[in-house]
Amino acid sequence: MIHSADSQVILSLCSHLGLSYQSEATPLSTREWNSVARILRANAIQPEELLHMASSQIIELLGNDEQLSDRISTLLNRSGSLAIELERLESLGINVLTRADEDYPPRYKQRLKESAPALLFFSGNRALLGQPGVAIVGSRNLDDVGKQCAEFVGNACGLSGLVLYSGGARGVDSMSMIASLQARGNAVGILADNLEKAIRNPDYRNYLARQELCLASPYSPAAPFNIGAAMGRNRLIYTLADYAIVIASDFEKGGTWAGATEALKTKWVPVFALQHEHMSLGNTKLIERGAIPFPYPFTGHYSELQTWLHSHSPFLDEDTEQLSLF
Repeated sequence: MIHSADSQVILSLCSHLGLSYQSEATPLSTREWNSVARILRANAIQPEELLHMASSQIIELLGNDEQLSDRISTLLNRSGSLAIELERLESLGINVLTRADEDYPPRYKQRLKESAPALLFFSGNRALLGQPGVAIVGSRNLDDVGKQCAEFVGNACGLSGLVLYSGGARGVDSMSMIASLQARGNAVGILADNLEKAIRNPDYRNYLARQELCLASPYSPAAPFNIGAAMGRNRLIYTLADYAIVIASDFEKGGTWAGATEALKTKWVPVFALQHEHMSLGNTKLIERGAIPFPYPFTGHYSELQTWLHSHSPFLDEDTEQLSLF
């Protein structure tokens, strides 16, 4: 994959790729990059122009912040090691998008604004990112109704042409993704850790090769799991989809609860919660907070799922304004 000069600068500044363990320079966070990007925009400067600036010019541009200027200069001065690492990842089937790329998912810019990740590593069919679809989330431990519903939604998406969005984890995520793919549909998994490991999963390799699946992550491809990353990627699942269905949630704890309550508050997408006689306490409380009950067994045909979700949605996101920063 060929990266523009602007994208290469964002990669240099915001990723760990090609950095030695001894390096004193840490990549810029999304918030730090936003601050730099605002300065660049205000001065009508493209990111690639940083490559041609002397240290004194960068210091002046950043308001005499010598510490940040030195950090940026150090991060930019590793084009060789960065190119080698990008080539290694590409040989594995992993590429990366930055906010400066035309193929970057527009829904992230529209819905997350400055919180949109500066980088998005992916493997498989990147064109699936942001296509019409349903996000399905839930706890890893499911009762029988939850399992049946996860498989039903996956099948319904696969058979009706909707992309199935999930987090790719054990339980609801993987169950619904596999159901959609086995129904000859498409799926997107937004991962919280180790994209390199995930693409070696035999359950996914053929679907990646056939361009029926995309696995993506805002974190470095070899990043280990941590709770903060898992919480952070939840919003990336919701904001790609048209609708979200919560299969099972704990009450006031865990990533499913945090992601669902944030989505209800921000109104990124209509949020549905599985409703049945023995549903989890979390689902009960989500419905009390505004989630739309999703009954199971579903009374209609699988082909009616999208129409049903649309007709029961109190609003549909129509925000087309995109983030102006790189």
